Amino acid sequence: MSLVGKMAPEFQAKAIVQDKIVSDFSLSDWLGKYIIFFFYPLDFTFVCPTELHAFQDSIEAFEERNAVVIGCSVDSCFSHLAWRNVPKLEGGIEGVNYPIVSDIHKQIAKSYGVLHEEEGIAFRGLFLIDRNGIVRHQVVNDLPLGRSIAEVLRMLDALIFHEKYGEVCPANWSEGRRAMRPDQEGLFAYFQQSGGYPERNQ
Repeated sequence: MSLVGKMAPEFQAKAIVQDKIVSDFSLSDWLGKYIIFFFYPLDFTFVCPTELHAFQDSIEAFEERNAVVIGCSVDSCFSHLAWRNVPKLEGGIEGVNYPIVSDIHKQIAKSYGVLHEEEGIAFRGLFLIDRNGIVRHQVVNDLPLGRSIAEVLRMLDALIFHEKYGEVCPANWSEGRRAMRPDQEGLFAYFQQSGGYPERNQ
């Protein structure tokens, strides 16, 4: 199920926000910012803490782009809090400060199309939501496959660039590289300037 181009499914749920349990957390609270909303399978596991710390390590880069990072799993808020009190070197997420949502009823994962029905946990889904609440990018990894935070930032940069300049971002685009106009002439100019496009038929 693709949510790209659609409003991000809304929800109200308990979440950990600055080490406190909030009972009515909602994505709509963050309209006006870009939202990186990601699912991970479970607290107290193995690949998951590496991802949560990796997002925290880049939190300033997201904040500089007017973006908020929000995690979500099927664990309870009490589990989230307990995991936050475990040091990193012991497999915990001490020092991770962005919000983490409790999807204990599994309805959020289901509404985002990332629920692993057999296991009762979420796949590693990630959704880039724009300032108006529209999903602009999504990717879903199987359980063993950790994500690249650099790629998340690249996609966020691409969205910001497109919104600012109206140009589109070709394959392997990154900040500072050439983009192109979203028309045939723009494509021709892009390939010609890149030195790899044969002359078109007249």
